Amino acid sequence: MALEVPYRSIPDMFFKRVAATPNGQAFAVPNADDTGMVWHTWAQVGERATAIAAGLRELGVGLEDRVAILSGTRFEWVLADLGINCAGAATTTVYPTTEPEDASYIVADSGSKILIAENAKQALKISGVDTAVTHVVIIDGPADAGATPPQLTLTELEERGAAALRSHPSLISEVVEGIGPDNLATLIYTSGTTGRPKGVQLLHAGWTWEGVAQQGLGLFESTDLQYLWLPLSHSFGKTLLCGIIHVGVPTYVDGRVDKLVDMLAVVKPTLMCAAPRIFEKVYNKTVTTALEGGGAKAKIFHWAVEVGKQKVALEQAGKPLPGALKLKFAVAERLVFSKLQTKLGGRLRVLVSGSAPLSRDIAEFFAAANLPIMEGYGLTESSAANFVNRLDKLKIGTVGLPLGDLECRIDTDGEVLLRGAPVMRGYHNLPKETAEAFTEDGFLRTGDIGELDADGFLRVTDRKKDLVKTSGGKYIAPSAIEGMFKAVCPYTSQAVVIGQARNFVTMLVSLDEDAIKGWAANGPLAGKSYQDICCAPETEKLIDGYIQELNGKLNRWETVKKFAILPRDLSIEAGEITPSMKIKRRSVETNFSEQINQMYAGSLAQI
Repeated sequence: MALEVPYRSIPDMFFKRVAATPNGQAFAVPNADDTGMVWHTWAQVGERATAIAAGLRELGVGLEDRVAILSGTRFEWVLADLGINCAGAATTTVYPTTEPEDASYIVADSGSKILIAENAKQALKISGVDTAVTHVVIIDGPADAGATPPQLTLTELEERGAAALRSHPSLISEVVEGIGPDNLATLIYTSGTTGRPKGVQLLHAGWTWEGVAQQGLGLFESTDLQYLWLPLSHSFGKTLLCGIIHVGVPTYVDGRVDKLVDMLAVVKPTLMCAAPRIFEKVYNKTVTTALEGGGAKAKIFHWAVEVGKQKVALEQAGKPLPGALKLKFAVAERLVFSKLQTKLGGRLRVLVSGSAPLSRDIAEFFAAANLPIMEGYGLTESSAANFVNRLDKLKIGTVGLPLGDLECRIDTDGEVLLRGAPVMRGYHNLPKETAEAFTEDGFLRTGDIGELDADGFLRVTDRKKDLVKTSGGKYIAPSAIEGMFKAVCPYTSQAVVIGQARNFVTMLVSLDEDAIKGWAANGPLAGKSYQDICCAPETEKLIDGYIQELNGKLNRWETVKKFAILPRDLSIEAGEITPSMKIKRRSVETNFSEQINQMYAGSLAQI
């Protein structure tokens, strides 16, 4: 059945939200000393977004013109994005971690007329580069009067817009009338694990579809309090904004990832979406703290996790819980799980994971702790949210059921194909790549390998191009093995399986700095630097034990014969992971070729 979307555009959806709940809580920001929140109502957000939109029109921005935002996640990002769309323009998103070369390429390639930069440092990324930018708007700090292109502050842009609205009050409402479902709303450049980023053209029809589709999931309620820290430059962040607007979810916005755990206790959200890396860090911290406690504390922890997993296994099988297990779980919750729940604010109702695969073992751990994670799946090319688990329909190890009326088909080679409203118009200025991205009957080729079960749940096994074929002809799914290892070894930050055209499988491992330093503090490596700990034979022995544990869960041809502990973690700056925490395998293999060659030295590897 077709999903009914009662909006022509994001601005249409937004102004209907403002009219429906003008005094309702919309977005909150941290107060000056991080002890509480400052709320903005929908009416206040509507007024500011309208002023920004009018200011942009005054600077010559028209229908489908691009305006770039180069900033971290913050309330002003939301205002700017809404203002851009209300001006009829399309938002080009740029991560604040993007290097100047890529940032200036995105701004130039998109043809963006205005750049809204977080501060002067971010604005410098397009300095001296030939772009279509006529003005730069600075969010934090003063504008540089002598800069080229000319600069103004976000406050000045709003003031300029407010003045225009005083002489022409219906300016933006008239513009909004002219924005239709097929107009461009966003140009998001895929950070891509290979090559130059491609601009994905996403329309108002797809984003409003996302907003409406999210309401039917039971995951978003107007009574919730959402903690939004995800990069708004990423499609996951944009799709959440659409759900927030349609449903009217009060949302705390704070992109400071280093403050996340501290602020969870202050904000006490009921709803949070995250990439798997956040759940892995919480898992690592919880497990290593229990292990460091030793003795009875560690035994109680392991017992509680075992009881929780028994409960989850029965629930997943649709079987009733025996009375004795219910009693045991109540004890486990009181002694162990309640502490983890409290650390995360004590009120979490829904956790959603997306943007990269979540390890099944880590999903089972959180479900055991009464913090079930609803894993979802989607691509930038299909507006991010395509499949997700529901609270009443959670199948661990899958990415859930499709949203709305999205069509999904599995191709003959196992590739997941998608068709529907949220799928992109195409890649910006890349007709050949656009044609290659679709089947003849209009399905998007996702590049992911997966399968649909009898109930319609999708299981994604790996990226098509990431599948490793050993020299023995066996196919291996790296991300599945990497996810299993992260769950087995609580000291892991990243794991990268190597094996393409090799005669055995190896793994590069980077260690979680906090977790491994905590372990080292109790032995001969106490006080050593992170790099020294990574290189120590004691650490190698520790990780080797976890590799053997992993191998006990794998098929013979998948087992990891050798591993190397990296002297540092993988980083965005070194081009080894994308801002959405996906591994760039080619870059990792290039940057750590010495370690890889050592593991295969003397072998008959076919390279």
